[in-house]
Amino acid sequence: MTMIFKRALAASLALSAIAAFTPAHADQKLVPAQSEIVFVSKQMGVPVEGRFKKFDAQLSFDPAKPEASKIAMTVDVASATLGVPESDAELPKAPWFNTAKFPQATFQSTSAKGLGGGKFEISGKLSIKGHAQDVVVPVTLTQNGATTLATGVLPIKRLVFKIGEGEWSDTGMVADDVQVKFKFALTGVNKL
Repeated sequence: MTMIFKRALAASLALSAIAAFTPAHADQKLVPAQSEIVFVSKQMGVPVEGRFKKFDAQLSFDPAKPEASKIAMTVDVASATLGVPESDAELPKAPWFNTAKFPQATFQSTSAKGLGGGKFEISGKLSIKGHAQDVVVPVTLTQNGATTLATGVLPIKRLVFKIGEGEWSDTGMVADDVQVKFKFALTGVNKL
């Protein structure tokens, strides 16, 4: 019985040690209802705005030690909308997002760097439609009470990710340049 007690005590101490070293920001959460991802492209020279309605993030971010950050985002690409039923019906199809084969776009951070004044650069891999590219995401953090807003704009080239294949690869119809604008409301982030 003494051996069982010693093992139980050792296990309990080990779990306590692990809990003691868990970062305080492990409970950080994205608040989807206060967040948005908007994409802006040009169709025949006219800006067209769309948005993704479903996305999530897992993050561990300390503004004082950004280099230790880990950020993973998933976007349900079938939630893309341009606000026009005819266009929305085309977005899930193979030439565009091909949501049957590629239901999610992802971002996985590889490093983060503080630039001062609440500005950061988050480097990582963006994967859309089975195509991955290294990107650097500029992020500005502002805080209001317990909520931290992370905002920024990431320019991408849609053809790198094969978004708009076939006849839609003509950049005279739909421009290659897309601005991805984001606003993420986060809880549990340490003070700036």
